[in-house]
Amino acid sequence: MRLENAIREVEDLTSGEVVVVIAQQASGYRSIPVLWALLGALLAPWPLIWITTLGASRIFMLQLVVALMLSAFLSWPNRRYALVPRFIKHARAHEAAAREFLSRGLTRTREKTGVLIYLALAEHYAEIIADSGIADRVDPAVWQDIIAKLTGAIRDGRIGDGLEEAVRRAGAILAEHAPPRFDDMDELPNKVFLI
Repeated sequence: MRLENAIREVEDLTSGEVVVVIAQQASGYRSIPVLWALLGALLAPWPLIWITTLGASRIFMLQLVVALMLSAFLSWPNRRYALVPRFIKHARAHEAAAREFLSRGLTRTREKTGVLIYLALAEHYAEIIADSGIADRVDPAVWQDIIAKLTGAIRDGRIGDGLEEAVRRAGAILAEHAPPRFDDMDELPNKVFLI
């Protein structure tokens, strides 16, 4: 409720729109445990081959057992996320943010002044995407500063405060570059989307 009130308040001061999306995860990374398990299975017989001569069928069985065991072991969410390189997590989260930007209607606002604040919890990732009507007028470093303060608040365990501050700061930028119009109307829902 607090964030929704903040969104409503900042949108009263601008013709822009602010949407907040909080995702538990940007991707399931379901293929990652299988890839690691297959790699482990390919490597498992080599020490044994050097030591002794195994038949091809025994090597295959060893590889199959190792692949199945590793795949099951690595499929737990915490282990799976630990195996994913940070750049892949961030790339997937960025792609998810772009999809949310499109699907939440931010590109369909009258003056192209929609702003998305996206947070992917599992990836420890936050991003602000602004439509062309506002992005062309604001230095990207301004958005990065808001993200830096948001991620700092999240690290301190103040996710609600950090998001509220991000909404208010984004709203102030919108108010400066896209002031309210006499015929302004609320084009998008003033709520936080949890996915």
